[in-house]
Amino acid sequence: MRRPGRSDPGRAEPRAVPGWHRRLRGVPLLPGTDRGAPAPPRYRPRGSRSSPVPTAGVPLLPGTDRGGPAPPPVPARGVRAMPGSRCPRPALPVLRWLPRYSRAWLPLDALAGLAVGLTAVPQALAYAELAGLPLQYGLYSSFMGCFVYCLLGTAKDVTLGPTAIMSLLVSSYAFQQPAYAVLLAFLSGCIQLAMGLLRLGFLLDFISCPVIKGFTSAASITISFNQVKNILGLQGIPRQFFLQVYETLRRTGETRAGDAVLGLSCLAALAGLRAMKSHLPQAVPTAPLAVRISHLIVWICATARNALVVLSAGLVAYSFQVMGCQPFRLTGSIPQGLPAFQPPRFSLAVPNGTVPFPSMVQDMGVGLAVVPLMGLLESVAIAKAFASQNGYRIDPNQELLALGVANVLGSFVSSYPITGSFGRTAVNAQSGVCTPAGGLVTGALVLLSLAYLTSLFYYIPKAALAAVIISAVVPMFDAGIFGTLWRVKRLDLVPLCVTFLLCFWEVQYGIVAGVLVSGLLLLYSIARPPIKVSEGAVLLVQLGSSLHFPAVEHLRASVCSRALAASPARSVLLDCSHVSSIDYTALLGLAELLQELHRHGLSLAFCGLQDPVLQVLLSADLEGFQHFPSREEAERSWGAELGGSRAEPLTSTAESTGLIQ
Repeated sequence: MRRPGRSDPGRAEPRAVPGWHRRLRGVPLLPGTDRGAPAPPRYRPRGSRSSPVPTAGVPLLPGTDRGGPAPPPVPARGVRAMPGSRCPRPALPVLRWLPRYSRAWLPLDALAGLAVGLTAVPQALAYAELAGLPLQYGLYSSFMGCFVYCLLGTAKDVTLGPTAIMSLLVSSYAFQQPAYAVLLAFLSGCIQLAMGLLRLGFLLDFISCPVIKGFTSAASITISFNQVKNILGLQGIPRQFFLQVYETLRRTGETRAGDAVLGLSCLAALAGLRAMKSHLPQAVPTAPLAVRISHLIVWICATARNALVVLSAGLVAYSFQVMGCQPFRLTGSIPQGLPAFQPPRFSLAVPNGTVPFPSMVQDMGVGLAVVPLMGLLESVAIAKAFASQNGYRIDPNQELLALGVANVLGSFVSSYPITGSFGRTAVNAQSGVCTPAGGLVTGALVLLSLAYLTSLFYYIPKAALAAVIISAVVPMFDAGIFGTLWRVKRLDLVPLCVTFLLCFWEVQYGIVAGVLVSGLLLLYSIARPPIKVSEGAVLLVQLGSSLHFPAVEHLRASVCSRALAASPARSVLLDCSHVSSIDYTALLGLAELLQELHRHGLSLAFCGLQDPVLQVLLSADLEGFQHFPSREEAERSWGAELGGSRAEPLTSTAESTGLIQ
C-alpha cells in the first residue's frame, strides 16, 4: 500500500497548476511569487470519510470580525486522503500534517501568522482592559494557545486567545484580581480537559441557538457601552450595566474633547478599513507588478487595521507629549519581559489575612461552569464553521482537549481563560493559511512584543483601545434573529428574550435562565408528543415520536376519552412506527390502557413496532397484547377498512394551552 501524500512511481506526477491562489478570495498575490504548489492537507479525525460534514443547525457565536469575503475552499491537489478506517492515524494531530509539510506552504503560513499577530496584539491590550486586568495580562494570554493548538488542534484556521465574550465573563468572576483570573483559567482548563477525556462534548448541544444569540447580542451592547466611558474620557464609572448607563449619561458634561475626537476618529477609520476590505476585488495574477503591489498594500492595511489605528493614535499621543501637553488618557507603563513560568496561586494575600483556595472557588461560584462551557461552545462552533467552509473535518473531542490543555498551560504563564476567536480565525483563513503552523508565527510575534515593545505601549490612548473593542463586538449583535424566529418558530423567542434581558442584569443569570427555559420547552415537547387520530371502524392512533414516562398519562387519557366517547365505542389500533424507544413507566401506562379498554369490551393492538420496542413489550408479557407488522396486516385481521378514514390532530382542552407553535 502506498503511503498517502507520496508520489506514484508508476505514473508521471501531475504538473503543478500555477495560480491556485486565485481561489483564495481577498488574498493578494505576493509580488514575484507563484503559488502553484501542493495544497494544504485536509484534516480529518480517525475513522472519518473524505467528504465534509455539513454543519447545518450548529449555533455559531457571532464573531469579532465579519468583514471581508468568506474563507474559500482550499484545494487539495496532489494530496491523497488517508483512509481512517484502515490505516491507523497518529494520536497527536500535528503528526498528521507535519510529515507531509511542503516548503511551498511556509510563506503562506508565515503571512497568515503575521496578519493574525498584528490583529492579536492590539486586541489583547483592549481585551485586558475589558476584563478589568492590567494590560500585560492580555498579552500573557495570547501566545500559549497558539503554540498548544499547533500541536493538538484539528482545524488549520482556528486561533486561540482572549476574546470579547471571555473577557466579559472574566470581568464578572475574577473581580479585577489577576490571581482570580489566572486560577479561573486553570480550573476552566481542567474542566475542559476532563470533558474531552470523558467525551462529554454532547453537553454543549443543550445550549440552544436562541440562548447563544440572546447572550451574544446582550454582550455586544454591554461591552460597547462599557467602552463609552473611555471614548468620552470619563473615570470612576461603575461596572454594573444599569448604573453604568445612568452615571455615563449623568456625567456627559465632563467629556474630554481630546479623547472623544480621537475615539470617534478611530471608530470611523476602523469602519472604513473594514468596508474597504469587504469590497476589495480579487487579486489578478496577470496584472502589472505595480498593481499587484498596490493591491497587497491595501489588503495588509485593511487586514491589520487594528494595529494600524492603534499605532497612528500612539504617534499622535506621542507628538502631543513631546509638545508638553497631553489631551488623551494614556495606557501607561506595562511591565517589560516575558511572564514567569509558575503554577497559579491557590491562595490570595489580602491586607487583613489570606483568602484560601476553597474561598476563592466559592467566590467564583457558577463562573466555574459558565466560563468553561462558553469557551468550549465558542471554540467548537468556530472550528466546525470554518471546517465546513474549507472542506475538512475536525474532531470535537480533540478540540476540547486542545482548549483544556491551552488553558491549563496558559495559567502557568499568567493567562486568563481563552477560547477560539472568530475575528482572528477569519483573518487567518482569508490570509491563505495552510496548516496550524501559522500559529507559531502569531505566538512568536506576541512574545516579541512582550520582550521588546512594551515600552512603546505607554503612549497608546485608551480611547483608541476602546474603539478597537467596539469595532470588534458590534457585529456580534444580531438584530435579524428576532424577526427570523418570529417567522419560523415564535416559541423560541421566549428563551431568546429571557437570556437577552437577564444578561443586562448579570451574565450568569441570563445564561442559566435561558438554558432552563429551553430545557422546559424541550421537556414539554417530550411530555406532549404529537398524536393524530384516524376515525373509522376502529380508532387509529399515530404517535409522532418516542414514548417516555411524562407523556404516557396524556396518551392514556386522550385515547380512552376518544375511544369511549365514540358512538359506538371503538377499539384502538396504536401505530408505533415512529416510536424508537420506550421506558418502564410508559410500559406500565400501556398496561393500564389495555386493562381499561378490556373492561369496556374493547381491544388495543399495536402495529409498526420497531425491534427494540417490540422486544420490551414482549418481555413485559402484557395480558391481551396484540401486534401486527403493519397497518395492512391489522386491517386484514380485524376486517376493518381504514383507507378512507379522515385524519385529524388529536385535540383536547389540556392540549390547548395557548403556547405558540
